[in-house]
Amino acid sequence: MNLLVTGASGFIGSKLLERLNLSLVKALGRNLPVNLPCSQFYKQDIGNSTNYSKVLCNIDTIIHIAARVHIMSDESSTPLNDYREVNTEGTLNLARQAIAAGVKRFIFISSIKVNGEATELDCPFKSEDIRSPKDFYGQSKSEAEEQLLQLSKETSLEVVIIRPTLVYGPGVKANFASLLNLVSKGLPLPFGCITNNKRSLVSVNNLVDLIVTCIGHPKAVNQVFLVSDDHDVSTSEMVREMAKSLNKPQWQLPIPKWCYRLAGSIFGKQDVVDRLLSSLQVDITHTKETLDWKPPQTLEEGFKETAEAFLLNKENKQ
Repeated sequence: MNLLVTGASGFIGSKLLERLNLSLVKALGRNLPVNLPCSQFYKQDIGNSTNYSKVLCNIDTIIHIAARVHIMSDESSTPLNDYREVNTEGTLNLARQAIAAGVKRFIFISSIKVNGEATELDCPFKSEDIRSPKDFYGQSKSEAEEQLLQLSKETSLEVVIIRPTLVYGPGVKANFASLLNLVSKGLPLPFGCITNNKRSLVSVNNLVDLIVTCIGHPKAVNQVFLVSDDHDVSTSEMVREMAKSLNKPQWQLPIPKWCYRLAGSIFGKQDVVDRLLSSLQVDITHTKETLDWKPPQTLEEGFKETAEAFLLNKENKQ
């Protein structure tokens, strides 16, 4: 089976290539992935006018990871249009050309932001829930999902949608990396009171395993799958697990939640505070039962692998 992977040099894409037979893979993106021959790489952006005719020749399945990602401080004057150009219109352009080229399956890596930003405690999002994105990134992904599923009804293209929660693993960046770095200092941290929220996370290894499962699984067709490690943790538990993985003290000070809210209001960081205090859980029962799948890596194993890579990278920089 010949595969096309978009975003192949990114955090998820590079890990996916490690699991695939590279002789059967073409990659599309901005940078040549490690260990992939130049002849199998196409430097192209995802856009509503991009021509993929050379890339799609003899491709059976597309794994579409490339996207304009969520940006915390987006200064664009037309952010929704910018997200739509890549995540919605660019995706649909690729899908339509894939249909014309005879591609059988289109695996779309979406986002849990299609469901929303937060859940009530122990009331997780489910795959059949009505889409309810709260930001432009989530809206652009939601629109792409809806139109892809419509295409699948009108054509022979098999569509598979995967909505990951926060993805972590060796080489992770952004907020997870910042928190890991903070915990690595071994200082007392102010998360002792944040114990009654729950967050669903997914290791990049578990996400990749699900993607690989969906490449050929007959029951994956035209389905939406939520994915996590199937082990939800509070903010305090997450920090404690990080500390254990880093072999650092697990001191957490019981700072009241109102202090966080006050600080968020004063410094304009309410969105950061909301993520620290709120819950975002997913129910992956549909994923497990439909595909006879379960996450192969535990959260503890995922944190340990991530911490080891973080420490090695830190040592190499010294």
